[in-house]
This record gives sequence, C-alpha cells and structure tokens, in this order.
Amino acid sequence: MATITREALGSLHEKITVALSKDDYSPAFEQSLKNYAKNANVPGFRKGKVPSGMVRKMYGQSVFQDEVLRSAGQQIDKYIQEQDLGIFGQPMILPPSEPLRLDMNQPQDFEFAFEIGLKPDFELPALQQGTALTLYKVQVSDEMLNDEVQRIARRNGKVENPEEITTKENILYANIQRVDEAGQPLEGAAPVEETILIEKLPANLQERLMGQKTGSKLVFRPVDVASEEELPVFLKDTLKSDASNAGQTVELSITKIGLLIPCEIDATLFSQTFPNEMITDEAGFRAKLREELSQQFAQASENRLNDEIYEMLVHGTPMQLPVPFLKRWMREGGEKPRSEAQVEHDFPGFDHQLRWTLISDKLIKDSGVEVSHEEVLANLKGRILSHFGMGADEDADWVNDYVKKLSSDEKSLNETYQQMLFGKLFAWLRGKFAIEEKEVGEKEFFALPHPHEGHHHH
Repeated sequence: MATITREALGSLHEKITVALSKDDYSPAFEQSLKNYAKNANVPGFRKGKVPSGMVRKMYGQSVFQDEVLRSAGQQIDKYIQEQDLGIFGQPMILPPSEPLRLDMNQPQDFEFAFEIGLKPDFELPALQQGTALTLYKVQVSDEMLNDEVQRIARRNGKVENPEEITTKENILYANIQRVDEAGQPLEGAAPVEETILIEKLPANLQERLMGQKTGSKLVFRPVDVASEEELPVFLKDTLKSDASNAGQTVELSITKIGLLIPCEIDATLFSQTFPNEMITDEAGFRAKLREELSQQFAQASENRLNDEIYEMLVHGTPMQLPVPFLKRWMREGGEKPRSEAQVEHDFPGFDHQLRWTLISDKLIKDSGVEVSHEEVLANLKGRILSHFGMGADEDADWVNDYVKKLSSDEKSLNETYQQMLFGKLFAWLRGKFAIEEKEVGEKEFFALPHPHEGHHHH
C-alpha cells in the first residue's frame, strides 16, 4: 500500500513524497505484459501467440519503468483530489538524491518526491472600501469633428501625380540606398522603398525636396538633415535603420510624386460613409459623425474604467504566491525549456496575469455571472448582422448557416464566450464602486496616464 507524506518547502510550496511498494505496481505491470502479448507483432508468430517469456524479454523493462512511474503519478493525483488541494499546473517531480534503478528483475519499493505550488486564499479589500472611480465623458469638439470630416474626405479622395514637389502635402515615393563616398551601394545594404508624406520628414529635408521632380536624386547624411529630436524617428520609420548609420551617406531617388485630392463633401460621400442612413445634407452628415465619435469615446472611456478596476484589484489584493515553484514551472513546464534569464525577464508579466486569473476566477464564482450557449450564438449573429448593416429584425438563411459554421469553431466560440463573460463581470464590478462622471476634451482624455502607471508593482 502506497504511503504519502508532505513537508513544506516554503510559503504555499510543498514537497509530497510517494512511497510505492511492489504490490502497488506489480499487478499493473503483469497486466500490461499480457496486453502486449495479445497485440504484439513478432515475425514467425501469429498475433496473440507470442510466448510470454519472449514478450517479457523484448518489452518488459520498458513496460516496467512505465508502470512504476504511472503508479506514482496516479497516487499523487489521487491524493491531491482526496485532499482537495488547489495547485498550480501539475506536480513536478524532484530529482532523486540517488539514481533510481528500475529493474524488472529486481522489483523493490520506490520513493518519488514531487514539488507542488498551492493556490492562496485571499480577500478583496478593494471591493469593501467604497473607492470612487472616474468615468470620463469626452466632448466631441467642433475642431475634432472638422478633422474627422477632412480625414474621411481624404480617405475617399484620389491621388494625382504631379511632376514636381510643391507642398508639404505631397506624397513622396522614393528608393533609398546607403552608399559609399563614390556613390556606390554599400555591400549588404539593401535598398528601402518608402512612401511617405513630405510633412512627416525632417524640416531641413522638406526644404531640400521642394522643387524636386520625379527622377531627381538627393545625397545626404541623416545627421545633417534631421534635428536631434527628429533623427531617431527618421532613422527608424523612414530609413529602416538605427543610430549606428546616422552618419552614413544616403542616396534618395524620387520614383514618383503624389498629391491626395480630397473628395467633395456631398451626397456621394454621405452614402459611402453611412450606406444604411438617409443623409441628404452636410449638417445631417456631421450630426451622424458626432454621434459615432461620441459612441467610440464612450466605449474607450468604459474600457479605461475597466482597466482602472483591473489594476486596482491586481495591485490592491494582498496575495502570497509560491514564487520558487512558479519560476521552476516557467523554466521546465512548457513545450520548450526557458533559461533563467528568460524566466526573470518574463516573470513580472506572468505574475501580474496570474494574480488576475486567480482574482477573476474568485469574482466569477462569487458574482454568479454566467453566459449561456444561446447567448453566445445570439451575440455571434448580432455581430454578423451589424457587420453587413442588417437590422436585428432582418433574417436570412445564409446568416443562420454562417452562425452554425462559426458555432462549430471552438476557438471562435470560446473567444466570444470569454468576451461576454468578462463583459458581464466588469458590469457587475462597476456596481461595487462609486462612479463619478467627469467631462473632458479629447486631448485631455488621451493625455491621461494609463491606469497601470497609477498603481505600485508587487
């Protein structure tokens, strides 16, 4: 009869030792050999007629090792279940102090030691403190609305190809090559094809480009045409290079020049932008845009509030974790082993996410929120109808067929389920805090620090 002992290695970090007697694994070993004999394919023998001694000689040692290890695993799994231990991942076997000799010809008692990490018990004080949180109401200004109208007009406009660069609004199509003093391409320096608005380039280079025509070439050093502030962005985004090449000569060949002509703000643009709306004038168009922008900002503000709650719970919930076990699990428990350096680099993010997983599991259980299969299917159907601009009262066989197809995709189904579940959970959580609304402008809203920055790390 197997015996099991436990000892603490640290906080929520334990060693479980499984002592096996011969009687714990021998019956399973003998039964496995019989199964091998029934199914073994050995030349010269009919299936199932291979002598047991030959089967033992051919497969016995491998089967013996498997059954001893399987018995140890079964015993610890049974113990964890009986003791109702909440553990992270799976038990990890500890290296024996002396090499084990698993010899079928010398069956004996064996001991196996396993390392486990226990899940902590914890409370959520943040839910009891009545903390006031802010839900920002972003005002859509006339300036923002004008910018959006122009953006849509440009997006639906057309590109003309003048011969000469005359404005910062020109589009530059260029071939960029690093060259030596003689103007020859540097060995190993691949040319870069770039399309960019002139106004996005360093100010000095913009001036040099004015009046240049298709086919023109400019030779310069990045450090000579860009300010200290402009240089890093110019090297990275335009030249696809880094600081080591700031002083290297570059040849820029203009292959084409473009100029985006915005489309007219008329009925055609209205119908292209909102095909399911009967918009007849610019005032109606702007009103619909303002409504759309307000909805987008409302969603962004709600997401920010959810992030604030998330960070408050993760950083404001006292919780012990079995760090040594978790780091070993990160090193050895995946498909590919990780180095110590990789584990140390990845652990803060892993720790942060793990805390949220434990907290959200507890919250889902305590709140009773749930999502049914029917709700998931209804959500999928609603998103399809919305994507194609169809109303909820409209129905079509192809929509139902498409939903049926998606419902057979486990990944799509699970993603929708998780999205809906956490949507309900955060709606429930918002009811646990005092929510204060505050009106802000667009620039003020986007200048707000991310909620993660407002909380201390563990």
